[in-house]
Amino acid sequence: MKSDLHIHTNYSDGVFSPEKVIDTAIEANLDVIALTDHDNILSYGIAQDYIEKLKTENKKTIEIIRAIEVNTMYQDYEIHILGYFMDMENPNFIELIKTQQQARVKQTKEIITLLNKKEGINIKYEDIKNQVAQGGSIGRPHIAKAITNVGGTGSVMEAYAKYINDNSSVYVKRKTVTPHDAVEIIYDAGGIPVIAHPHDLDNAEELIKDLMHYGLRGIEAYHRKHSPAIVEYFSSMAEELGLIVTGGSDFHAPNIMNGQIILGKNFVPEWIYDKLIEEKKRLDLA
Repeated sequence: MKSDLHIHTNYSDGVFSPEKVIDTAIEANLDVIALTDHDNILSYGIAQDYIEKLKTENKKTIEIIRAIEVNTMYQDYEIHILGYFMDMENPNFIELIKTQQQARVKQTKEIITLLNKKEGINIKYEDIKNQVAQGGSIGRPHIAKAITNVGGTGSVMEAYAKYINDNSSVYVKRKTVTPHDAVEIIYDAGGIPVIAHPHDLDNAEELIKDLMHYGLRGIEAYHRKHSPAIVEYFSSMAEELGLIVTGGSDFHAPNIMNGQIILGKNFVPEWIYDKLIEEKKRLDLA
């Protein structure tokens, strides 16, 4: 099964709607995808409804997996935890999303206040909220774009460099859950917790071993930022620790530089999906 298990939509920091992602994935000849919006699961229902519509029209469709990417903090590191197949009605899982969304709103409003007070940049909360689909997750990319849109900077990259970083006097860190909390809640909700793009972390191996005590079941070895050597490194680590390997493009937007849509272009072996399904069956029987 050709899969891409890490894709974002406009319900977080992606630019495509769930429907557009489905169409693009079908064009890329994928068999199965996971919409992994940050701290948000709303795109799943939208995508499922669209797939049903395609079926009634006798058009080609695709399988979609229940998924999420939870943004967490640990020792000043931002750790992303992917979750697959969890029960979306699980009370603790619902509370996790609620907590994360509240933290995003609080952080954003505090940054808006500081931008106005210290830099004279006047942006409104609605300027940020309106960049995502209704109920979607607002975050740093949307704040940076709002700053640029009101003339606070000449580009989004400049907004990041001046205001959206830990060294800026107007930046406020988000008070988010720990990776341990996220892993445990996803696992207890019947899901498969996976650490995302671990090459970003200096303490990856130590943290992975620690998170296994809370239910971590996989490592995202295949990622567009991972070189073949890095893929091999984390694949070997997963094998040694008895974890599964996952992968995806981490698609947010088309590659503007060369006009390509990279969704599904990150090489993910076809056996990845099979191992994910095997793990879900194993957990269900445990």
